Amino acid sequence: MRKRLGIISLFVLLFITFIAVWNYSYYEGLEEAYVPVEKDKELPVIPSEIGVFQRSQYALEYANMAVDEKYQRSLSTYYDNRAFYGAPPSIPHDVENERNMGENSCLKCHENGGFAEKFNAYAPVTPHPEMINCRQCHVPQQSQTVFKGSNFEKGTIPLVGVNSALEGGPPAIPHQLQLRENCLACHAGPSAPKEIRVTHPERINCRQCHVPNDKETKETGIFNRANPHEQ
Repeated sequence: MRKRLGIISLFVLLFITFIAVWNYSYYEGLEEAYVPVEKDKELPVIPSEIGVFQRSQYALEYANMAVDEKYQRSLSTYYDNRAFYGAPPSIPHDVENERNMGENSCLKCHENGGFAEKFNAYAPVTPHPEMINCRQCHVPQQSQTVFKGSNFEKGTIPLVGVNSALEGGPPAIPHQLQLRENCLACHAGPSAPKEIRVTHPERINCRQCHVPNDKETKETGIFNRANPHEQ
């Protein structure tokens, strides 16, 4: 009888241990993807990849959405709204007052986009809706004609379709990821510029194939491997 109770007690103990381990593993798997950076060591900053999945719930809608040929944006209008390559876009419409920002106004159109009849255009989707002090970086356009040209270099705009390591390979990401981790915000949906609109928004893990690279791709010639039998 004591032997039987001992076996039953051991089984119950193992079962409770299994439940505890499984429960711990399950909740650990639900934690957000984050790469911590140790302050005491000089390490390259690795941006968190959680931003890639912020708009994943809209991926299938983007994939099945028809393209509006009449009102779609282009890269020329995309860059014309910036002081230089990589700069935050300016506000191309009137803003009532300084307090008209973030959750009060901006995010009503720019959090999820949509067609604005007033401007006959689709509102661009912000890749960082959690930063509600929009006017800290985005300023209204004051004039298009008053200022004179200067020798200020705006930087080289990346070319589309030429930054793949191999012919037919996935293109590299030609810009920094700070504040732009949310890929689908700019590369999917009706407000995405047609030249960089992704053809497969349903594949939401963009950085599984596309890697950051802000270096210029140059021709290195054809690599020929030496035949050891000919040496």
